[in-house]
Amino acid sequence: MTIAATTEYEGLAHAAAGGVAELRSMNAEHIVVVGAGQAGCGIATELRKLRFGGRITLIGDETHMPYQRPPLSKAYLAGELPEERLSLVSGQRLREAGIDFRGGVRASGIDRRNRTLQLEDGSSIAYDRMAIATGGRNRALPWPEARADNVFSLRTIDDVRRMRDYWSAGKRLVVIGGGFIGLEVAATAVRAGLQVTVLEAQDRLLSRVTIPAVSDFFEKLHGAAGVTLRKNVQVVGLEGMPQVSAVVLADGTRLAADLVLVGIGLLPNTALAEVAGLEVRDGIVVDECARSSDPRIVAAGDCANHPSVWTGTRLRLESVQNAADQARTAAATLCGAATKPYRALPWFWSDQYDVKLQIAGISAPHDHLVLRGDPAFGAFTVFYFLAGRMIAADSLNRPQDHLFARRAIGGGLRVDPGRIADEAIPLSELSR
Repeated sequence: MTIAATTEYEGLAHAAAGGVAELRSMNAEHIVVVGAGQAGCGIATELRKLRFGGRITLIGDETHMPYQRPPLSKAYLAGELPEERLSLVSGQRLREAGIDFRGGVRASGIDRRNRTLQLEDGSSIAYDRMAIATGGRNRALPWPEARADNVFSLRTIDDVRRMRDYWSAGKRLVVIGGGFIGLEVAATAVRAGLQVTVLEAQDRLLSRVTIPAVSDFFEKLHGAAGVTLRKNVQVVGLEGMPQVSAVVLADGTRLAADLVLVGIGLLPNTALAEVAGLEVRDGIVVDECARSSDPRIVAAGDCANHPSVWTGTRLRLESVQNAADQARTAAATLCGAATKPYRALPWFWSDQYDVKLQIAGISAPHDHLVLRGDPAFGAFTVFYFLAGRMIAADSLNRPQDHLFARRAIGGGLRVDPGRIADEAIPLSELSR
């Protein structure tokens, strides 16, 4: 999960389209969805649920059918989940829904005047309306050695397939970045018998998403499992080609490596939107109904920067929840039913070893924290408050707390911060 906050809330001025009559007229139209991940696939299938009867073309730059990404760093990497179980939707179901899926082709440009999408294979597709759900790409290290055979990011099925060629007990894995992806891969690797070192530039793990107490918990968890953690370190280079043999730190240390994972964040894929002249600021700028600066084009998922009612700022969220919920809003807007702005409460999760971290809401800024449960027993929740109102919660192995927080925050319920730490008081008695 990643949160990218930008400017203060500024609604974009678009007239709402609308109603059943317009939907009927739109049934002769062609909607093209660029991006076949969680958001893009969600938009295409939701259009049919909304009874859109026109043509739908779903464009994906991978040859695979649309699939889930969260298991890539965990069960799929560990070999515990077969590839077919990653599928979001089968080819047969897409065909039955009348959705034309074109995989293995990349969009290269948008001619908004003539309403055509150019593809890298030289062909083009005419559209009436379009959705951009191009997701993001992993940040890369700046050195030529970062393209070595045994240096990996983890974003696709093919990334995992390549990594498995080096994946065996005793191999030395160096993970650059102590965020969710890095830590999930570290947990999977150490359980498989690899020797794992995690390098973090900040003074604690997960510093962008949680408080020191939660960071400390995960540091102890990984340390106890045998992972070597090094914080406050700067990677200044890689050694070796065509395979890297060492990671070089600013203090001169050289860490021997058989494989390297780079997990230093995600960049939104906005090149297509930029070339088309759409407004882009840390993502494609959209309004509360997922419309871009061109009212015929919507955007959703990791590549979209939207106004948030939960923070009063603009956010770009990298999460399955955001992609799925924003896709529904985008599909409704494409159907001329832009009357329900995107206001879903953000929530996220991460699985590491036998610990599930579930996050509800956005915790920054906050002015008060309350702990419920005991970190020593591996199950606790940190509740975040601002001006006496609960705004977020980080729950570790406390699914009931997570669900309570989502109901309380999403429903605007008042929760007494002075009572929530008392586990003798049932959660059901804490809100009003």
